This record gives sequence, C-alpha cells and structure tokens, in this order.
Amino acid sequence: MKYRKKPVVIDAHQWDGSRSDFESLCRWVNAGQEEPILSYVFATADDVRDARIWTLEGDFSVSPGDWIIKGVQGEFYTCKPEIFTATYDPVEEDS
Repeated sequence: MKYRKKPVVIDAHQWDGSRSDFESLCRWVNAGQEEPILSYVFATADDVRDARIWTLEGDFSVSPGDWIIKGVQGEFYTCKPEIFTATYDPVEEDS
C-alpha cells in the first residue's frame, strides 16, 4: 500500500549559521522545557562550534542551514534543508 502524509501545518525555523539566530532558536525551543533540548558551545564570540538538539529519536548535531521543526505534539527535531524542501511548502499566515 501507499500512504500520503496528512496535511498539517508546523512551525519551523531555518538556522542561518549565526550565533544570534541560534540563541533565538534556543529561546523558542527551550521555552517551557524542564531541561534545555537545544544547546551550543561557542568557538569564538560569534561562531557556534557544537550545536545539538535532543529529540525523541536521540541526540543530533545541528548545522547551519538545518531547519528546527516543532511537530504536531510539541516535539522538536532537526531536518536537513533538502529534505525540508522536498517535504514542506510555505503556508500563507492568517492576518
């Protein structure tokens, strides 16, 4: 049998590679969490050296250009840009 993914709207943000953008992602992902699930270590004042996200499937590295997705049950995970583009289309936001 074949299956089609149900049409759901998700929140997602693509990391532009900057420290300030990653700090913003951390605030979004870690808000309301008992323990931080998105973290990083700095190589220099501006560069993120080791970015990681803890998901239901385990611990994953996050690279510049990766998407952080909030799933339908509030879970977070990372997605490579080419997979994201093949899987998701932009949605017009309600005014």
